[in-house]
Amino acid sequence: MQMISPLKFTNQTQNEFVRTLRKRVDQYFKENQLSKTGGIRIKLKALFMLALYVVPYAMIMFNVVSDAWLMWLMCALMGLGMAGIGLSVMHDANHGSFSRIKWLNKTAGFSLNFLGGNVNNWKAQHNILHHSYTNIEGYDEDIAPGSVLRFSPHAEKKPFHKYQFLYAWLLYGLMTLSWTFKKDFVDVVRYRKMGLYKQLKTSYGKELTLIIITRVVYFTYMVVLPVIFLDVAWWQLIIGFLTVHFVAGFTLALIFQLAHVMEDTNFPLPKEGNMGNQWAAHQLQTTLNFCNQNRVFTWLIGGLNFQVEHHLFPNISHVHYRKIAPIVRKTAREFGMPYNSESSFFRALFSHGKMLYQLGR
Repeated sequence: MQMISPLKFTNQTQNEFVRTLRKRVDQYFKENQLSKTGGIRIKLKALFMLALYVVPYAMIMFNVVSDAWLMWLMCALMGLGMAGIGLSVMHDANHGSFSRIKWLNKTAGFSLNFLGGNVNNWKAQHNILHHSYTNIEGYDEDIAPGSVLRFSPHAEKKPFHKYQFLYAWLLYGLMTLSWTFKKDFVDVVRYRKMGLYKQLKTSYGKELTLIIITRVVYFTYMVVLPVIFLDVAWWQLIIGFLTVHFVAGFTLALIFQLAHVMEDTNFPLPKEGNMGNQWAAHQLQTTLNFCNQNRVFTWLIGGLNFQVEHHLFPNISHVHYRKIAPIVRKTAREFGMPYNSESSFFRALFSHGKMLYQLGR
């Protein structure tokens, strides 16, 4: 893929909505004397999620648990910890909202490289392509998972897609495995050709070097050390490794797909390079919230069930989304703008399944 042509998001009639919304959200932070970053709450959550990943690993490596089923359970907990770091720590950090301290954001964001991914490839796909061009075919790579799945009504339809509502769930669990073994090595070449590394002020050589070095570190602690120090069969090691990634991949994929590939979200196309909407209005049409009343669920997934608020204000930490959501909803309704939301996780899950079914046909 060559460099993409930027799209225009213009609609003069929607400018007042954007100004009003930004003014009201800024006023909330000013009146309550709050920083838009995560503060101490996100730092404590970061420690919890890190412990959820590291403690089970340590319990396996130091033979605190030796029963095969308990070791498998520890691997599942590691998968949840990996997803938790991604959703609650790395995500905010790479949007610059984890901390007001730049090096702390950079350090927390770089955690992805020690989980089998690469931070600047993630920024290229997520920050630049997904947030700028949400649900736009040919631009947003989150709705372009490869020919095996069809996430957009504008993508090419193949005969086997009619079964994707059945097999997609298995493929979701392979997402982080794909990053670790293949995707990053392919993307590093594509993003160089697309000019995305220039936007991120990095280079092909630097990213490829980082991928190789940190991937060696990752496979050393995840594969080499267990082979040396654990008295387990090779197939048990493989099952454990796959469990970590399947749990993490399935969790991450569900959270992000339930926010965009839904019955109520739009998949607009540009006309002569113009989307016909102001950027914030586009985000409201292509994004959906779910299960906003469940505080425990919200805490565990890094507030990303408030996806509307996240897409409108990616520079604000997720710890504030629950408070600013009523402001966004009220303002959107005042100006006749959509505010897509499902009341529960399972209603959202059902809607996503129906969307997969419809896109397959």
